[in-house]
Amino acid sequence: MNKKLLFLIISLIVTTQVFASGFQINDQGARGMAMASAGAALAFDASTLFYNPAGLSQLSGTQIMFGTTLVKPSSSFRGVSPEIDEVSKEPALFTPINLYVSHQLNDDWAIGFGVNNQFGLGSEWDENWIGRYLTIKTQLTTFYLTGGASYKFSDKLSVGLSASYVIGSVEILRKSRLDPFDADATIDLSGTGNSFAYALGLLYKPSDLISIGLNFRSTTKIEFSGSADITAPSALKSLLPSGNITAPITLPLNATIGLALTPSDEWTITSAFQYVGWSSYDKMEVTFTDSDPDYVSTSLRNSEDSWIARLGAEYSMSSDLDLRGGLFYDKNPAQDEWLEPSLGDADRSGITLGVGYKVSSNITIDLAYMFVRFVERTITNSKVDYTSGVAGFNGTYNSTANLLGINFTYLIN
Repeated sequence: MNKKLLFLIISLIVTTQVFASGFQINDQGARGMAMASAGAALAFDASTLFYNPAGLSQLSGTQIMFGTTLVKPSSSFRGVSPEIDEVSKEPALFTPINLYVSHQLNDDWAIGFGVNNQFGLGSEWDENWIGRYLTIKTQLTTFYLTGGASYKFSDKLSVGLSASYVIGSVEILRKSRLDPFDADATIDLSGTGNSFAYALGLLYKPSDLISIGLNFRSTTKIEFSGSADITAPSALKSLLPSGNITAPITLPLNATIGLALTPSDEWTITSAFQYVGWSSYDKMEVTFTDSDPDYVSTSLRNSEDSWIARLGAEYSMSSDLDLRGGLFYDKNPAQDEWLEPSLGDADRSGITLGVGYKVSSNITIDLAYMFVRFVERTITNSKVDYTSGVAGFNGTYNSTANLLGINFTYLIN
C-alpha cells in the first residue's frame, strides 16, 4: 500500500469532532427542561435519577414517567474565507427519549430505573458542499440503561448512587480527495460499542426554604468497533484503507452543584452550575485492525473543560397547574484552531418555558419549549485540513435550535 496516501486518507478520516457540547443532551424530562434543567437541588419527579439520584428517597409511592424531546437544529457556514458563499445543514429532527421509574421501598430507601439518551444527535450537509472532505454526515446515538438507589438519613439529608450500562453507535460519512488523480472517494465509518458509568448524588435541606444538591456523573469510555467502507474508482480503491476499525472515545465527567429556594407555597426558584470535563477528549485514535501490523492514526482534538450556568423557576397557579421558565448559558469546549463543521460549536444561551397540568390525582402532563441561540463564531486561525494539502477551514458559523419536550407521569400512591 502507498504509505503516503494511506496516511493522508486516515488523517482525513479522523478529523471529525463528533463529541462536543452540542452532542450532550442535558434535558432529560420536560419539567426539568422547562426550568433550564437546573434540577440538581430538587426532587420534583422520577427524572431525579438523572439530575441527582439522591432525590429518589424524597419521592413518595411509585412514579412511572416517560416522554421525548423534539430537537430541530439549524446551522449555516459562510466561507471558506475569503469566499462569502453560505451553505446550510440539511433539515433534521431528533427525538431523544426518556423513561424513568421510581419506587419508595420504605421511609428511608428508594430505588429507580431509567433509559435515556445522554449523548446523541448529529449533522448532515450536502454531499458536494465545500466541506465535504471534512464531513457530510455524522450521527451519534447512546442509550444509558440506569439503575439507582437512595437512602434518606433524615428529612434534611439524602444520598444516592446510580450505575449505567451504556450502548453506543456512531456513523461518519465524508469524502476524500485523491490527489493527484483528480478523483474523490467516499468514506463511510460506522461502529458500535458499550461501556459502564456511574453517578453519585447528595441532597441537603438545611431549612424549608433552602435545598442544596451535588451530583457527579463519571466519564464513560466506549471502545467503538466497526468497519470502514470505501467507494472509489476501482483502479484506486486498493490504495485506500478499509475493513475493520476500532476507536476508543471517553465521554466527559459532569459535576453539578445546585441551589433551590422555596420562598412561598407558590414559588420555587432553582439554579445550578455544571462543570463538564471535555478535556478527556483530547485526541481521537483510529486503528485499522486489518492492516499488518495494525495501523494507528492519532488526531488531536484538544477540547477544553467547559461549564453551564442555569437558572429556573416554577409558579403554582393552582393545585392542578404550574407555570415554568428558565435561562442558561453554555460555554463550548472547542478551540478555534480545531473547530470544524461536523458540529460548528459555539457558546450558546437559551430560554425555556413550560407548563405542568395535573389531569387527575395520579396523572400529570408536562410540556417544555427551549430556544437556543449560538454566538456567531468566525474562525481565522484554523489548523484543520479540508482538502489534501490545503490547511485552514476558516469562516463563520451561525446556529440556532428549537426543542419541544413532553412527558407523562403516572403516580401510584
